[in-house]
Amino acid sequence: MPTIKQLFQPDSRLATTVRGFAPRASQTTMAEAVAKALKQRGQLVVEAETGTGKTYAYLVPTLLSDGKAIISTGTKNLQEQLFHRDLPALKAVLAPNKSVALLKGRGNYLCLHRLNQALIASGQHNKTLQSQLVAVRSWSQRTDDGDVGTINILQEDAEVLPQVTSTAENCLGRDCPDFDDCYVVKARKKALEADLVVVNHHLFFADMALKDVGFGELIPAADAVIFDEAHQLPDIASQYFGEAVSSRQVQELAHEMKLLYLATLKDLKQLDKAADKLLTSLRDFRLVFANDPSRGNWRTFRQQAAVQAAALVVEEHLSFFHEVLKSALGRHNDLDNGYERCGQFLHKWQQLQDTSRTGYSFWFETTPRQFTLHQTPLSVADKFGGYLRASNMAWIFTSATLAVNEDFHHFTDQLGLHQPTTLCLPSPFDFQQQALLCLPRYLPQPHERGMAEAILQIVTQVLDANQQGGTFVLFTSHRMLQMIAQQLALVTERPLLVQGSTSKRDLLEQFITQGNGVLLGTSSFWEGVDVRGDALRCVIIDKLPFASPDDPLLQARVEDCQLRGIDAFAQVQLPQAVIALKQGAGRLIRDASDRGVLIVCDQRLVSKPYGGIFLQSLPNMRRSRDLNDAIEFLQQCDTP
Repeated sequence: MPTIKQLFQPDSRLATTVRGFAPRASQTTMAEAVAKALKQRGQLVVEAETGTGKTYAYLVPTLLSDGKAIISTGTKNLQEQLFHRDLPALKAVLAPNKSVALLKGRGNYLCLHRLNQALIASGQHNKTLQSQLVAVRSWSQRTDDGDVGTINILQEDAEVLPQVTSTAENCLGRDCPDFDDCYVVKARKKALEADLVVVNHHLFFADMALKDVGFGELIPAADAVIFDEAHQLPDIASQYFGEAVSSRQVQELAHEMKLLYLATLKDLKQLDKAADKLLTSLRDFRLVFANDPSRGNWRTFRQQAAVQAAALVVEEHLSFFHEVLKSALGRHNDLDNGYERCGQFLHKWQQLQDTSRTGYSFWFETTPRQFTLHQTPLSVADKFGGYLRASNMAWIFTSATLAVNEDFHHFTDQLGLHQPTTLCLPSPFDFQQQALLCLPRYLPQPHERGMAEAILQIVTQVLDANQQGGTFVLFTSHRMLQMIAQQLALVTERPLLVQGSTSKRDLLEQFITQGNGVLLGTSSFWEGVDVRGDALRCVIIDKLPFASPDDPLLQARVEDCQLRGIDAFAQVQLPQAVIALKQGAGRLIRDASDRGVLIVCDQRLVSKPYGGIFLQSLPNMRRSRDLNDAIEFLQQCDTP
């Protein structure tokens, strides 16, 4: 068996048989470190900048190692890419006998029982939902794996999907009449038997937190866990180690019980009335918040008398609904399951009214019609770090953005990692030749009124110069995005693609197809987007991506730092913003032949002492304060 180093040579089996494989020194270094961590069952943290080839660097040693491995990604796109493109190519060459499996969250799989229940009550649904149900029923007769993502005629947010998929709360488990044919059960069984399983971070932490009944056996069976896009882990882990209850969850339960009354338990009129009262109280509670979608501090907000009164009404009607369900236990499996779920919602609701507990951030978020209350731990270090120390497994964390000025403490401290091996690998790209970083002079401060007009002028000048290439304009707020989008539509005839107008996937496909489009996006386009070649020649960032000071979780963490005598800006706000900026900047150069300009419209990069930390963390591009230099660079990109 060849060594890892031999496999990453220009004349190796990988180089001669795997299409697109190109050996890189940093990739070999990472692969050897991963192999060592797998063998010693250690902890490894690797920042591998764009172009390193980190995917192959962890897949090759994982395929060659003994034991079971879990690979967790931050996005479904990367999860699909790993399983359908990268893994098959490497597995065929290195480990043809190894079994691999793709496992998604249960919401991605058709629930046969819920489909049947929805079809029985189809007369109660609107025309759109009825039409979608017909399409799902037709598709269900020919699917092999039940993955609803393959129903091409449905949008990602189709109204029918929550009706025909299950959640951890409404799944009947072994009591389900369709248990033997359940797609979730089949997918999990395949995952448990596989040598290598590809999951995503949300699914991983659902398992670790034992929130998803019947799925807690996957992680303990593994010998190694590898996290790609690991920079997302602290925030995702916090979600799963906390508690939340949403009006949508409770409303779905109430509507399910109403349909059960109409279809089966027709003598249980009180169930229908109790559900209606609960639905009314939830709508009334939503009215105590502002009309526009918002996030805020729940601990502070609930001090209002009107809020407390409305919350008490919800609790009373939830308790009554629970009692009505209790009185009919044993009459139907769905009702018994509803009773259990209602009890869980009632417990969480009562828990979220007690905001005097320390160590948590209590916050709310609303949409035009819904609300969610959250209790999020300020730190997951003890719980997650303790889990790692108690396990006899290898733990590998990698991303293009984990370090701040080559220091990993911000990341490792958040997760409670104990003296891991760390590795910071530079990109093989020649950023000095391929890219220019422009910090234009004479711009207003980000908070000043003239900022929107200044950004608009920069964008229009860039578009005039970048005639044959595409442009990303990345924003830290939806408000600024909409302001620029409205003005830009009046002054350019270029294809204008605005986040929110259609799905992220459709926007990217249109952007790449157009070749010289302009895409305006916020946070979801700062990472996980891979556009190569002339389709993306310029990335414009409106300002440094500091978290909003109104963010309740940030407020709680800042307050916690202050109580402990720690500089919250240096320890919390600055590292998060540096990593976010690195992600946004990473959209520009994705290939050795790419060329382009990064423009950051924030004077604080040069006027504030912390600006140097941002600049030192970015790729080593040529820099200029003159926008004309950026325009000239873009014009040269059109020259053969």
